[in-house]
Amino acid sequence: MFTANASAALKLVGEAFPFTADSRFTLLQDNHNSVQGIRLYADAAGAEVIYLPLDDDLRCDPAMDLPEAGDAPGLFALPAQSNFSGVQHPLSLVEKARGGGYDVLLDAAAFVPTSPLDLSAVPADFVCVSFYKMFGFPTGLGVLIARRDALARLRRPWFAGGTVEYVSVHEPRHRLRLGGEGFEDGTPNFLGIAAVSAGLRFLEDVGMEQIHERIHGLTERLIGILTSLRHANGRPAVELYGPTSTEDRGGAASFNLLDQDGAVVPYGQVERAAGDAGISLRGGCFCNPGVAEAALGLGRPEALECYESMPPGSFSLKELAECLDNEFAVGALRASVGIATNEQDLERLESLLQGFRR
Repeated sequence: MFTANASAALKLVGEAFPFTADSRFTLLQDNHNSVQGIRLYADAAGAEVIYLPLDDDLRCDPAMDLPEAGDAPGLFALPAQSNFSGVQHPLSLVEKARGGGYDVLLDAAAFVPTSPLDLSAVPADFVCVSFYKMFGFPTGLGVLIARRDALARLRRPWFAGGTVEYVSVHEPRHRLRLGGEGFEDGTPNFLGIAAVSAGLRFLEDVGMEQIHERIHGLTERLIGILTSLRHANGRPAVELYGPTSTEDRGGAASFNLLDQDGAVVPYGQVERAAGDAGISLRGGCFCNPGVAEAALGLGRPEALECYESMPPGSFSLKELAECLDNEFAVGALRASVGIATNEQDLERLESLLQGFRR
């Protein structure tokens, strides 16, 4: 089912999932906001929302006990790859959760640009991807891939033009089309869809295994740059969030620079310096509040008090930092490597960070 983006694909599942008061929505603490938002649909139905914790490397334990879904419809959600830390969570959790009675929602948007995903081996019920993350174009186009039996269990809360077989106004009745046609709302982005096949051919010609191997090498180099940067007094100049190895890790690393006394340098200063040098670093919490709270400590009571104290429309990370007396990092920097990245890019990043340290 073609959607406006990966978030819209996730919303299709959340709004139509048949949550009841006896349901469980179980998810990793590490999930994108567009997955986190599904908890409002679960809450509205009276369902129980259960978060599974992360360890110090921002990983989940694949051997952890999952709460059983029970007799009511249950949904389990996880990202194949964290958009914050680059951690690739164990895809064995898909079968484990399905064995526990859950339908499984797999957010593969950050994973599939550089890693192969075989849905015959990883039989998630619902999978979302975003095409511009895979090959740069087109923006404004995502897709929801669903098992037919799982799709049939969803209950759409509305209908639109092309999603129905008939609608009666005289008698308030309608019938949705079967399968994916009942979920594609309005006119699809047919110009963008026409470009997708060329993008997929491009990735196929290069080879996903070759892309994955190359990203692995670039990520190893990136982590080496970040972990080796030190001040003259021997103290580390970088705090890296997540694992320092490339095992089960994608091409993204989140970090903050530290001054020679160990205090965090405001990420915005580094982000602006990188922009001036023509280097793209992302700054903030990357729409992933759960892992940001785990990495930065933003789940502490004083941070929550600061959130609530700011009037609607006035919230900013700068204001949050000031509310916390600038004692904690309120965001991080993220460097990502992809199919277009080369060694010279990483050398420029290393030079920037070395200069900023000095």
